[in-house]
Amino acid sequence: MRQRGLNRPDHRLAAPAFRVHSCFGSWLPEHPCPARGLWATSRGFAVPTTSYSGLSSTRMITPRLRHVKFPSSVMASAYSVYHGASNGSPHTITTLSRWSSLNKTLPAVDSIKALHVYDFDNTLFKTPLPNPALWNGQTIGLLATQEAFSNGGWWHDNRILAATGDGLEKEEPRAWAGWWNEKVVDLARLTIKQPDALCVLLTGRSEKSFSELVKKMVAAKGLEFDIVSLKPQVSPTNQRFQSTMHFKQLFLNSLLETYKQAAEIRVYEDRPKHTAGFREFFEEYNRRQGVTPTRGTISAEVIQVAETSTTLDPITEVAEIQQMINLHNNAVTRQPMHLRQNKLQIKKTVFFTSYMINADDSKKLFKLAQIPKEMLGNDLKIHSNNILICPRPCPANILEKVGGMGSKMLWEVTGTACFENSIWAACVRPVPSTSSFHTANTVPSVVLALKKGARPADAGKINQWQPLAAGQSFVFETTVGEKIILRVEEEDPREDEYESLFAKSSKRKHPGDENRAAKNTHGQYGGRNESRGYHSGSRGGVGGAPRGRGNTARGFRGSARGGGRGGGRSKGPGFHYRSLDDVETKNQQSGGYGSQMTYDDAYPALNQQRPQAPPTGPKASLGRGTSFHSRGRGRGNSRSAGSGQASNNTDLQNYY
Repeated sequence: MRQRGLNRPDHRLAAPAFRVHSCFGSWLPEHPCPARGLWATSRGFAVPTTSYSGLSSTRMITPRLRHVKFPSSVMASAYSVYHGASNGSPHTITTLSRWSSLNKTLPAVDSIKALHVYDFDNTLFKTPLPNPALWNGQTIGLLATQEAFSNGGWWHDNRILAATGDGLEKEEPRAWAGWWNEKVVDLARLTIKQPDALCVLLTGRSEKSFSELVKKMVAAKGLEFDIVSLKPQVSPTNQRFQSTMHFKQLFLNSLLETYKQAAEIRVYEDRPKHTAGFREFFEEYNRRQGVTPTRGTISAEVIQVAETSTTLDPITEVAEIQQMINLHNNAVTRQPMHLRQNKLQIKKTVFFTSYMINADDSKKLFKLAQIPKEMLGNDLKIHSNNILICPRPCPANILEKVGGMGSKMLWEVTGTACFENSIWAACVRPVPSTSSFHTANTVPSVVLALKKGARPADAGKINQWQPLAAGQSFVFETTVGEKIILRVEEEDPREDEYESLFAKSSKRKHPGDENRAAKNTHGQYGGRNESRGYHSGSRGGVGGAPRGRGNTARGFRGSARGGGRGGGRSKGPGFHYRSLDDVETKNQQSGGYGSQMTYDDAYPALNQQRPQAPPTGPKASLGRGTSFHSRGRGRGNSRSAGSGQASNNTDLQNYY
């Protein structure tokens, strides 16, 4: 008796439509392909055969045969399985309406000739993103990682979106004025008025958490969409989603198969990754229609919308993140010990301590710098916003000498100088001259501007100062404060307050590291009263201070270098945000503390964010500089040297 199956000519695999791995690679469990009697499994393809004894068996064709090609009918069937059509359910208006959060009847199939689909976040609405002026790059990545928080993090906690502007209660009556991309809103209104067009809002936000909020927002704006589709737990055909893009493609497939008389579809999307994904989807859809047509090809256009992201009010943002952490920590305590995640905590990294100068006086100081006009441009960094006391956190003895955080002091500018045509600075003296003070340099000075590549610390090498002309000298006030950035890290009960000011090292541990650290009660950072090389007298310090540098974080667009997903080299205003489909598993966040920070301003100023006046256009390039006064003693001042903008009179440290 001859074995049947693969040995028979009519069971041989026919000419290909395309390679196996292009369609079957993401299949789950087992799916039948009736056209050829094949079964797709997680290992490959199984072909029914019959043994000599007449008992049926299955022969496995492993993925090694991925270069073997299949008939078009097989591939069309496989594609339909992946896109939710395996159950043979009819595509009707009733079925399509199950994708929508709105309770309204959809237009008749024969009345629709155009399909217009609008993304929500940063396409239609200027969605707040984590503020790089507040958080280091690793924390921005962490906030977007769903598994890091029990409540899902930034993109899965509806309180973040509800906190936009002045909050839901105040913003709903005024329809979140200023927070919409009005050009896209106008396009949506035109679609709504077009009688033969279906207007769809499609977002990967969770239907369970965001449907009511999103419906309130679009209703307040007066946008009457035919469909508002958010991502449910499962599709109407009980199919689970592998990603946000998978969800959107399943929806689009159902939309196209329902409105079969539509001749065109337009999708408005801000994310390049999604734009490319949609274009590939429509190309494959039209190719498949040429093989096994179900409705014919369609003219598809994916419009790339310029990103128009914004940020929350800084105080609101820190408060919401703290609330998110509180909920996470409470949930952690209720978990079994073997499943328990680590508790989280907001910490701060201090880059330097200085006498902070307000914006108006900063502008006056900068005018003293005699900088050639040809040098005023991208290669010049403007400072003129502080007199450096010391890099990093200030030791207790020095902090006591300068009067503590928030302490006020008067200074008089007496001269200017230029070092190697790359650093411009002004020398100052205390008023009155008997005042006790401490500065990192022998001569108290303000770095006014730097040429690209110059180091602010080199201002200490200036030994010749040009006296100011009569009438140019003036007195200004400073406030002792720190330049900080916040970070979210795991709680560490072994860490004291001073040690918490330093981000955890990303260096690889070597044998004996822990033993060496144990010998020092303060670990690698030393004690709070450690010697830092300062020489303080009754009237001030002299040179010799170390060129201490903090760590700048990476992982977001707009930083010097991006790290991992959501990162990238600086390419202009804003930064690429990590959203719903960019979720990484826990402990895979990229970023870190590789590059060093000098004491020049390297983060956007909070006073450029204007929390009470929502933006009316695409976000401009973020400024540089963020300074806060700690311990609740002084007003918090944000700095962008020479910007002339109002100070941000808030104290973030009251929130953690």
